[in-house]
Amino acid sequence: MDSDQIVSELNQLCKNSFVDHLGIQFTNSAENTLEAFIELKPHHFQPKGFVHGGVYMAFAETLAGAGSALIAEAEGKLALGASINSQHIAPAKGGMIMGKASLTYRGITKHVWDVEISDENGKLISLSRVNNSIKEFSQIQS
Repeated sequence: MDSDQIVSELNQLCKNSFVDHLGIQFTNSAENTLEAFIELKPHHFQPKGFVHGGVYMAFAETLAGAGSALIAEAEGKLALGASINSQHIAPAKGGMIMGKASLTYRGITKHVWDVEISDENGKLISLSRVNNSIKEFSQIQS
């Protein structure tokens, strides 16, 4: 599948989900990277008028999770979020934010992603490291 097909499939898959509620739109998929943007709306902001830090973390986990899912599902496995660590560098007050997830480590049972989130002018807003567990479907209990 090429990048446009992957992006279209991801955006369609996320309809009517938390990802859709946040307004995350995937834009590019390349080997070991995934990119998306969010057009900021009132529900993204905390009371002081800055983007809520949870938006950045959810954005980062979504990018890294989708990236791991693409890899894991091609191997007949499942990707699950394990941990996230974020450093918010600067506030964002409006416009759009862009995210780029880069696969840093790809093991049999773990993926590590670094996610950079920037504003529409390219200013770095938040850095996250996301760890995803890779499991066999049979390992998951209902």
